[in-house]
Amino acid sequence: MDEARLREIVPGVIGVLERRGVDFATAEDAVQDALVSALSSWPTDPPRDEFAWLVTASWRKVVDAARSDQARRRREEAVEREPAPELVPDEDDTLQLYFRCAHPALSSSAAVALTLRAVAGLTTAQIARAHLVPEATMAQRISRAKRTLRGHRLDRPGDLATVLRVLYLIFNEGYGGDVDLAAEAIRVTCRLASLTDEPEVAGLLALMLIHDARRASRTDAQGRLVPLGEQDRSLWNTSQIAEGVEALQAALARDRLGEYQAQAAIAALHADARTADETDWPQIVGWYDELVRLTADSAVVRLNRAVAVGEADGPALWLRALSEVPADTPRWLAVSAYLHEQRGEFAVAATEYADAADAATSTAERDHLRRCAARARAASSLGG
Repeated sequence: MDEARLREIVPGVIGVLERRGVDFATAEDAVQDALVSALSSWPTDPPRDEFAWLVTASWRKVVDAARSDQARRRREEAVEREPAPELVPDEDDTLQLYFRCAHPALSSSAAVALTLRAVAGLTTAQIARAHLVPEATMAQRISRAKRTLRGHRLDRPGDLATVLRVLYLIFNEGYGGDVDLAAEAIRVTCRLASLTDEPEVAGLLALMLIHDARRASRTDAQGRLVPLGEQDRSLWNTSQIAEGVEALQAALARDRLGEYQAQAAIAALHADARTADETDWPQIVGWYDELVRLTADSAVVRLNRAVAVGEADGPALWLRALSEVPADTPRWLAVSAYLHEQRGEFAVAATEYADAADAATSTAERDHLRRCAARARAASSLGG
């Protein structure tokens, strides 16, 4: 069985069932049951049309389940009205499924899990391993998410922003386990981009592609985090960067700038520099100014802008920009430590690096900051 093909068609099958009046939880369960049947029959008797086969098999699962309750007669009548499988369009249903899985009623963790299950087509066991939790825990999380969605409509305005946020969360969850979540996020976002001409979707796809293109250089042979300025740029995937830049240019041409497009533009400027010293920091500061406006003066964005200001205009302006950001902003201490190190204030830098390491949210980041603290302490002991 072609797993990639199954992941492509499963969302459409669920959408077809929903359009026939089946609630989301029942539809999703029916498709999973049909996939189990496919595992046993397809190797010896492959269907001519996998999508039509799954629609028919899933619908029969729904009908079988319905026969056990009081809606038996109504379901049987619906079977008689069943349209020919080959005439079923799936594009619009798939788009609706994206919105369903990223519904604002769900928590971020629930939305991510449900999207990976229903849209990406991963099994509960695969999602559990990717999140490093027991399979039973993940199954309960998905079941709760489906129960939460009962009774909610799909057409609430503004849900596209939630869809994109969930996809970016999946991307940022990284590359662990037997499922590459970053690759899955790119694949699903690419699919979404084929269903809508919304420029922010293309912007997010561009951002993911450009970031992912640097994957091979992000860690060294020992698995240690390598900062952007120290990465071996010969390891960057140039064809993937070009693909991302092309998507970004197409999005910007629609003249409806959003935050993912602005972030992708910054990533593209980094990717365009042959060395760290050739980075176009003034233009990056300009894009951060746009991001500050687009994100309603986000503290995290202003913190990143402060770094860009420092690289473009020197430590004095950097210090001023940093002073305008609340000190409890995530990674503020790490940025402040780097600034003090650049100013030759190694003792302060060492202390702040150590404090930042204690607050780090990942092992790789914590270890990197501890190495920075050790470097600053060594410089301080030499009289810096």
